[in-house]
Amino acid sequence: MPFLLVPIVALAALASSVAVAQQAPKPENLIKWRQSAYQVIAWNTGRIKASVDGNYDKDDVIKAANTIAALANTGLGSLFPAGTETGKGWHDTTAKPELFKDGAKVGELNANFAKEANELAKVALTGDVGAIKEQHGKLTKACKACHDNFRNAS
Repeated sequence: MPFLLVPIVALAALASSVAVAQQAPKPENLIKWRQSAYQVIAWNTGRIKASVDGNYDKDDVIKAANTIAALANTGLGSLFPAGTETGKGWHDTTAKPELFKDGAKVGELNANFAKEANELAKVALTGDVGAIKEQHGKLTKACKACHDNFRNAS
């Protein structure tokens, strides 16, 4: 009979780990994750600008554009659930309360950001600095549109 005990213990351990995995993340973790994601986007946006305004590096621009597009398509909106309107991640959240009330507008702005990020990744492959600058401008306008509506100045 002891051989039956091992599968039962293993099954109980598995069930408890599934229950833990299904628990919702703490609000402060969600705030940290979104702050981190947007910091990575900002860093890569800056890399592109520095490259096209200075010593152009096609490979670096492609890597940065692909990183932005990848993050833009991860469902960033899921990092803004109810309960994270206020609080602290790495620092106090700068999200305005209106962000949590206007899901349609947030969805529209997020879709536009993803569209512009995807287009930037495509344009980066061409190596056409003028076209990259133009698309980079469209991406930063998409960022600004959301900031203007839903981000407090920090």
